[in-house]
This record gives sequence, structure tokens and C-alpha cells, in this order.
Amino acid sequence: MTSQPDRAARLAAALERDGPTCVWCGRAFDRHVRPTTEHVVPRVRGGPSWAENEVAACGRCNGERGHRGAVEWLAECRARGWSPDAPRVARALESLAAAVAERGGQRRARPHLDAQLRRLRAG
Repeated sequence: MTSQPDRAARLAAALERDGPTCVWCGRAFDRHVRPTTEHVVPRVRGGPSWAENEVAACGRCNGERGHRGAVEWLAECRARGWSPDAPRVARALESLAAAVAERGGQRRARPHLDAQLRRLRAG
């Protein structure tokens, strides 16, 4: 089994892959808006610390989201007048589903992941 990159390397990879904005509110990262790694499927719901489950989010959004599902938090962000990147969230969920199918495991995460994907696709 290969080891996963450390948190700083995973954050750098998320920024490289997705760009320098918060996935939830759309703010650009700078010295005042710091990026953090955000688990699309929260750890408490079985989400792994895999690159496929992580996106870049500002500290405010990461902290305020808590353990809410991605679909619920997208709706909350829109209600707050923010500009969440729903396609980026969808890509992360799809990528995680593919990684789980390939690697196996993640029994706790699968039901939550499947439900979030169904709700996202239903619109």
C-alpha cells in the first residue's frame, strides 16, 4: 500500500487542480483568505483523507459547514448569496466514487457519497 501525501501536499494539489478560489463561497485565496483542505464527504461520515475527497475551501466555509453534506451546504451557500462551484463539488464526488470503486473499502462513506451524488444529479 502506498502512503498518501501529507496535508500540505494534498492542499497544494487541490489548488493546482481546482484553482485559487474557495469551492463554497468563491472568494479568491490571498493573505486574508487562507485555503484549507475540505473533505467533500466529511470525515465523521467516513470520508477518507484522499486527494479525491479534498477540495480547497476558505477557513470560514470549512468551519461553518461542519458535518453537513455537500448538497445541503451548496444550498446554504447559495442562500447566503455566495457563488459556490457546484461543478467542482460534483467532480470531487464523482472522482471519490471512482476511487472507492477501484480501491474498495470505505463502507461508512459509501451510503453518504451515493446519496449526495443522487441528490446532486436530481438537481
